Amino acid sequence: MPEPLRGRVSLGPWHLVVVSLVLVAGLAVACWWMIRADPEVVPASRASPSASASPLVSLPTGSAAPGGVAAMPSGGASAGTVTVDVEGKVPKPGIVVLPVGSRVVDAVEAAGGAPHKHLTGLNLAAVLSDGQQIVVGAPNGGAGAAAPGSGGPAAAAPGAGVSLNAASQEELETLPGVGPVTAQAIIDWRTTNGAFTSIDELLEVDGIGPKTFDSLEPLVTL
Repeated sequence: MPEPLRGRVSLGPWHLVVVSLVLVAGLAVACWWMIRADPEVVPASRASPSASASPLVSLPTGSAAPGGVAAMPSGGASAGTVTVDVEGKVPKPGIVVLPVGSRVVDAVEAAGGAPHKHLTGLNLAAVLSDGQQIVVGAPNGGAGAAAPGSGGPAAAAPGAGVSLNAASQEELETLPGVGPVTAQAIIDWRTTNGAFTSIDELLEVDGIGPKTFDSLEPLVTL
């Protein structure tokens, strides 16, 4: 360096202080710009306030979906059973329990079946109802399959006479020539044989002869 300039460019202590301050200020500005340029990282808990405010709600099984459409249950409905009484010309008369939706033919088969001639008057395709009574072998004029609460398979209408298949012992005793013993014999016969299919079958009952039969015939029904 030429001698005349050496004194002019020499740095004193205060020059060093100024340079240091400038450098520090420059670094501060650079750091500020770097921090400002970095994208803000949003915590997951703040990412979607609307999503957290309205959680997903699942409909319970079997409840109504929006718009009035009923949701189908996840499992099948319980099948259930019906209890019916099968009487008449069957090997095993009595109570039969079958699945809901069974038909009269199923009840007859469960009671041991019956010849076709005894099935006349029965609607074998009818769907069973709980508490129903089915009388196999009843004539066409009688009620072969009585609905629950109908009063029996052959309950007589007012003035129609006493029903041999439905009358109680007290009702049978109202007939001429029929006392407690004969009334019980009639009940025992229909219990053993199922149901009366003809009034003439009264002649097979102990204690009823032709004379008694002649007096009873116009007063009784099936």
